[in-house]
Amino acid sequence: MNEHQREVLDEALATRPLVAILRGITPGEVESVVDALVAAGFRLIEIPLNSPDPWTSIARSVARCPADVLVGAGTVLESTDAGRLAALGAPLMVTPNSDPEVVAAGVAQDLAPLIGCMTPSEALSAARAGARALKLFPAARLGTGYWQDIRTILPPGLPVLAVGGIERANMAEWHAAGIGGFGFGGNLYKPGRSADEVGRIARDLVAEWQCLQEGDIS
Repeated sequence: MNEHQREVLDEALATRPLVAILRGITPGEVESVVDALVAAGFRLIEIPLNSPDPWTSIARSVARCPADVLVGAGTVLESTDAGRLAALGAPLMVTPNSDPEVVAAGVAQDLAPLIGCMTPSEALSAARAGARALKLFPAARLGTGYWQDIRTILPPGLPVLAVGGIERANMAEWHAAGIGGFGFGGNLYKPGRSADEVGRIARDLVAEWQCLQEGDIS
């Protein structure tokens, strides 16, 4: 990451830690969907590597997005993918699991590893390896009670995002439990959903986050 990207990431995690997960997107539709997400206020966009031709979609998204929006890959399982992301200027490296070798590769390439975890052991291993944030997955199945049990042993100040089954209807419950942000998958984008519809859902999610934050202040 360059200095500007680092500042963008820090600000996004502090003020609007919402990740759009575009699993299954194709290069032909990615630009219109990315435009809709940016217009709605999303600043973190993930394209999982088990999507069709994901590297082309990532490259097009990087070229399309303004400087205050960060793009990257999800479902990163191989350490060699870190170099490809760095070469594309796509700093987000999101994994479904806690593999110290993959995390270390992301750190070595000056990326932002957002590392998937479920257990305390996985979370602490990822934190020690240099994770920039953690992804609690599958959040909805685990529930807020589980999150509150494990959060006490996590490093202070390390952001944790809830991913998996998160939608507008359960954001308030998780926010009240102290989660640091959210990743939205199939409820936001799924293959065949139009860019207009993705934009509408995205605007609702951003509006809900802003309401929750304002509720904290009031």
